Amino acid sequence: MDPIGDALLKTMAPELGYRQRDGQPTVFGRWYSANVVRDAEYETAPWCDMFISWAAAKAGVADYVGLFAWTPSHARWFATHGAWSGTPEPGALVFFDWSGGRDIGGIDHVGVVERVDGGTIHTIEANVDGSRLKRKTRDESKVVGYGLPRKVRENLAGARPADGAGALSEATRIEVRPAPGPGASSLAFGTGPYGMPPETAPVAGLLAVLLVATFLLTRRRSRPAAGRHRRRDRRPDSVAPPPPGSAGPGDLVDSGDSVHHVHCVGCVGSTVVPAGRGAGGR
Repeated sequence: MDPIGDALLKTMAPELGYRQRDGQPTVFGRWYSANVVRDAEYETAPWCDMFISWAAAKAGVADYVGLFAWTPSHARWFATHGAWSGTPEPGALVFFDWSGGRDIGGIDHVGVVERVDGGTIHTIEANVDGSRLKRKTRDESKVVGYGLPRKVRENLAGARPADGAGALSEATRIEVRPAPGPGASSLAFGTGPYGMPPETAPVAGLLAVLLVATFLLTRRRSRPAAGRHRRRDRRPDSVAPPPPGSAGPGDLVDSGDSVHHVHCVGCVGSTVVPAGRGAGGR
């Protein structure tokens, strides 16, 4: 057997026979609440996955098993690390969907495979048969898949930087949502506000604030600045010709013995001609 699975099972076996009293905190929920999430709600939450987290931490293999309370997220963590399988083996975590589904999001329960006999798996599971910790014998009709701690270790070893820094921080990410027990409705993705996952709510809130700020800034810039005058209307590009017989801009009017200049706005440099000559005369 793989040494990680062996260490995990040897830590779990002495706890067989443990039972949660109705509505009372479990040893494993209290440990998870105090050491992982700092939230008293987990003391009485469904504890099948928190027991595995407790055992992994005690056995020193939490880097490859993970610390989780919510079973769908735990299974997805194995998939993300390239350690998800459809084949059972001793030391693997086995994930169940009591409705017989095959989707990770529908997972209800988790245990650890102790041995495999053909199509039968022998497991150690917590929070079963009246909130007990016991050995179970199952077929694979309700199995969604298997998480392999040994594969997590192998993949991390291949991707680990030369100095070893930062490789295990990703492996020990934790999920802080409780897992449903057998017979209970499973928690689905998108349980946060407006159907979004809780972890995305802060990001969505920040985006909303930025959108509102951008809208207000755009409206403010579109208004005329205080103290500025509006642009005066432009003069028309062309002026309609004067009616026949009227004096136009720059024309001279002969009134007998004097010459009068007809002024207009915009006229420049008109020439005065002697009396007796009309406009355009020589």
